[in-house]
Amino acid sequence: MNPIGDGFSIRRARFAVKANLTKNWSAELDLNVSNGALELEDAIIQYNFTNFLKGLNTRVGNFKEQFSMAQTSSSRYLNFMERPMMVNAFAPSRHLGWDATYNGSFFLAAGGIFFQEVKDLETLTFVEDNNKDFGRDQGYSLTGKFVLQPFGNNQNYGIHAAYAYSYRTPKTSVAPGEYGMARYSTRSLSSINRKKYLDTDLIPKFDHEVRSNIEFAGVYHGFGFQSEMINTKIFRKDNLEKLNFGGFYTQVTYLLFGGKQLYDKAQGEFNQPGRGKKWGDVELALRYDFINLNDKGITGGSAEDYTAGLNFYASKNFKLQINYSYLNHDRYANGKGKLFVGYDVEGKLTKIPSKVADPTGKSGHDYSQLGIRCELTF
Repeated sequence: MNPIGDGFSIRRARFAVKANLTKNWSAELDLNVSNGALELEDAIIQYNFTNFLKGLNTRVGNFKEQFSMAQTSSSRYLNFMERPMMVNAFAPSRHLGWDATYNGSFFLAAGGIFFQEVKDLETLTFVEDNNKDFGRDQGYSLTGKFVLQPFGNNQNYGIHAAYAYSYRTPKTSVAPGEYGMARYSTRSLSSINRKKYLDTDLIPKFDHEVRSNIEFAGVYHGFGFQSEMINTKIFRKDNLEKLNFGGFYTQVTYLLFGGKQLYDKAQGEFNQPGRGKKWGDVELALRYDFINLNDKGITGGSAEDYTAGLNFYASKNFKLQINYSYLNHDRYANGKGKLFVGYDVEGKLTKIPSKVADPTGKSGHDYSQLGIRCELTF
């Protein structure tokens, strides 16, 4: 329906430096130069409390907000080649800010205030132009998370149950003409396919938004499961109706040759699993992902995907991933009117959802894709 090109890319090429400055102070700098484009990832100064405040740390700089475990998990430990669509669309990533985290015996609590993205030259230009030409405040976000970990530091089994909340005002890290408008979009599980089927376009009269996330995950020896459900509520000016977008995913993983899934209690996320054999281990992974960007006249589209993955861990430094995904888009997933979504009454392809004559469930661009990745970490 819409031609999709195959391709190859350097998905990530990261260089990071971490330093323990004193007993309590540490720092980190992380840069990404994939495909020749330089981007700043983490830039952190952290203080770890000791004595009666042991378990508490605070940091300032550019880093990921504690909201979604799929988002905060390092890309090198992901069970699939890409994060779920709904996480990419709704879960905040790196922003300038300050936060504090307390790691108790059976729980983890985090909270902080965040501001702009610090990513690349284009983002910097937007922030500076909004300030220089319009005198706009940069905006802020308040994000907090609580994780219940009833089995503590048990290395063989455990449960993770969490709730996260984020209050977010408009930011100036967008083009000056887009300030005060919201937009939600995501690509469909591929860095090669540049088409964005799911895109609300600019939503005017944006005042603020509230995001919430429920997580449930667990591990038992070589078996792991993980699920999240995110809701995004958009509050608009002039008494316009609130908008609700959201989605969820659920996934299961299993190591076939005696390896162990490893849960990092201090971070509230999974690490790379331990291998069961000297030559490595093989992991089977299955995931279902759903996202909805349709509500009250806003038709950004909805989609679901089914992904099966096979991961080969040859050592702690090398991983080979194979993913097969089937994606099912609805008739509104037309990439802001740029992509075909079905056939009209005359049997011609159309990009206009209202003209699609296909029955419900048959419209939209559905397709499958195969991806392979080699990953080296050191």
